[in-house]
Amino acid sequence: MGFINAIILGLVQGLTEFLPISSSAHLRIVGIFLGTGADPGAAFTAIIQLGTEAAVVVYFAADLWRIISRWFLALFGRIPRNDTEAKLGWFIIFGSIPIVVLGLLFQNTIETTFRSLWIIAFTLIVFGILLGIADYVGAKKRRLKDLNVPHATVFGLAQSFALIPGVSRSGGTITAGLFLGYERRAAARYSFLLAIPAVFGSGLYELYKTIKEPCVSAAAGCAPEVFTGAETAVATVVAFVVGLVVIAFFMGYISKRSFLPFVIYRLLLGCALIVLLLTGVLQPL
Repeated sequence: MGFINAIILGLVQGLTEFLPISSSAHLRIVGIFLGTGADPGAAFTAIIQLGTEAAVVVYFAADLWRIISRWFLALFGRIPRNDTEAKLGWFIIFGSIPIVVLGLLFQNTIETTFRSLWIIAFTLIVFGILLGIADYVGAKKRRLKDLNVPHATVFGLAQSFALIPGVSRSGGTITAGLFLGYERRAAARYSFLLAIPAVFGSGLYELYKTIKEPCVSAAAGCAPEVFTGAETAVATVVAFVVGLVVIAFFMGYISKRSFLPFVIYRLLLGCALIVLLLTGVLQPL
């Protein structure tokens, strides 16, 4: 599809990964309108997410250093095991288990059936409504120091819904956090931190598969890659730079404002997709 299209998709990834509007859904939709009608694919999506996740590491570098260092100190008994930051490290590890297990169990379905535009339209609307309800009724009083095992479990299960394009990794976990009574900023911060193991694991795994067993034709029983390695690398770099800017904007935005604009956007996009599918302008797969 070329470097220009790869850059466009990298830009889309960076703009949408941290907003609760689903980056995978946008990559799927935008990929169709880039001239070839092709789905950029689950592997390309997973790999360029490494760029935006690297942006998370850079933006939250101080938080990550504090969590990791105190987790190790607590692990070896140098500080109390109930230290807040050390426990946060355990919760991130524990909360990553559901998405890893489900991702491995349903890998084929995720890469095929779940990429249907009908499913994407449905999840955009339904999870948009849930986000709106959670933002309206949530107490917004809890902070990350209030996180416990039951809450970490809910966060982890919510993140696993992001395996379905249209749900949104950040949107799903933030919605769960709001329903549990967490502040918007606290829910978003934990959402981004929780995503690090899962996204890096998925992206590196897809990168390994692509390098080890590249698919060159459908006749080989696999879906050939739409982008070359160089094009994918460029898209990943673009996603990193744009994502870093978007994180800073988003964290500042939700400190003072509601998620209503994102809810409205999700509903409009989902409805537009349904109209395009019903009229035959777009095909589901």
